[in-house]
Amino acid sequence: MPSADDATSPINLHRLGRVRILRALSENAYLSRADLVTHTGLARASVGSMVLDLINAGLVEETADDAAAAGADPTARAGRPPQLLSLAPAAAYALGVDIGHDHVRIILTDLSGTPIWDQSENLDVDHERARALDVAARFIEAAVADTAVPRGKILGLGVGIACPVSADGDLAAGGIMPEWDGARRADKLASCSGFPARIVNGANAGVLAEQRFGAAREAADVLYLRLSAGIGAGVISGGRVLLGSGGFAGELGHVTVDPNGAVCRCGNRGCLETVASPPALAALLTRSWGRPVSDEELAGLLRDGDRGTLRAVEDGGEAIGRVLAPAVLLLNPSLIVIGGDLAAAGEPLFEPMRRALTRGVMGMHARELRIVPSALGDRAGVLGAAALILDDAPRLLGTDSA
Repeated sequence: MPSADDATSPINLHRLGRVRILRALSENAYLSRADLVTHTGLARASVGSMVLDLINAGLVEETADDAAAAGADPTARAGRPPQLLSLAPAAAYALGVDIGHDHVRIILTDLSGTPIWDQSENLDVDHERARALDVAARFIEAAVADTAVPRGKILGLGVGIACPVSADGDLAAGGIMPEWDGARRADKLASCSGFPARIVNGANAGVLAEQRFGAAREAADVLYLRLSAGIGAGVISGGRVLLGSGGFAGELGHVTVDPNGAVCRCGNRGCLETVASPPALAALLTRSWGRPVSDEELAGLLRDGDRGTLRAVEDGGEAIGRVLAPAVLLLNPSLIVIGGDLAAAGEPLFEPMRRALTRGVMGMHARELRIVPSALGDRAGVLGAAALILDDAPRLLGTDSA
C-alpha cells in the first residue's frame, strides 16, 4: 500500500491534505471546517473540497443535530452552532489482542475505538503458547463472522503481550514467558488471520489506550503502571511513547526492592514483581495463613477489611512508591496512571504509594504530579492494542481514498 510520504512517489498534495484532515478528526471527536483550517494549516477552500471528498467516500460524516453539536464542541460560538465533522465510525475497523500471563482477549472496534465485539478466555499463557495462539486465531475469526464486518474494512491487528518486545517485534520473554522467547508471534497471527499485525509490550498498549481513550487524554507526559500477574510500565514523554534503544524501556516490575528477597522469574532477586503483584500478595497470605489464597480472593478480602490483606497491600503500595520515585526523577511526568488487577484495591494501595513516592522525589517533581487509577480497567491493554492500528488509520484511509 503506498504511503502518503513515500519518497519513491511524486508528492500528492491533495492526498496529504486528506491525511491531515483525517488525523485531526482522529485526535478530536468533533471539528468544524474552520477548526480544520486551524488544525491542518490548509486553506479554507482546500478544506472544503477535501471534506466533501471524504464525506462522499464515507470516511467523514457531518452532524445534523445542532444541539448535539453545540454540546460536543467545548468552544461553541454564539449564534447558530457550526456543523461539526467527525470520522464515520463504520468506515473502518481494527482488531486488538491482549495476551496476558493468564488470559487471551480479543476486541473488534470501529474507527472511533468503540468495541463492537469482545471476548476473552483464561488459560496458562506462559506455558501454553500453542493453545493461546489457537484461541487468539479462533477469536479473530469469530469476531469477523459474528459482526459480519467486511474483511476489507478491517485495517489490521494490534497485539499487546505481557513481556518485553524488541523494536523489531521479537519477544524477549526468557524467564518471563518461557515458551515465547525469541518468537515473532505477531507474524503467526498475521499469517493465519490474513490481517497485517503489529505487536507491542502490554504496558505500552495500556499507556496508548489511557492517552487516547482514558485517564491521560489531556497529558503529554504520563507513566502508566500495570499491576497484574506481571508488572510493567509504559511511558509517554512529550507526546511520544518511550521504547528505549531495543524497545525494552519501562520494566519497573524488575527493579530490585529487596536484595535478599525471593528469586524472580526473570532471574534476579527481590524484584518489585515478587512483592507487589497479585500472585505475590496471594502467595504471602498463603504462607502466613497455611492455606491456599488465590489472586481472585484478594478483592473480597479487601472489601471485608481483613487486616492481614490490608497490611500486605499497604506494604506492596509502599514498595511500588519507592520504585516510582526514581522514575519520576528521571522522567518528570505530570500524571501516573495505575492499572491492572491490583488497582482495584483503591486507597489501601494508593495512600502508601503516594507517601513513599513523595518521600523519594524533590518537591518540584511532586508539586504538579497526580496519581490516578486507570479509567479503562482491564480493557486498557486490549484497547491499546487496537489503538496501534487506529493511529495509522488516517494514513491508510487517506491514501486509499485518492
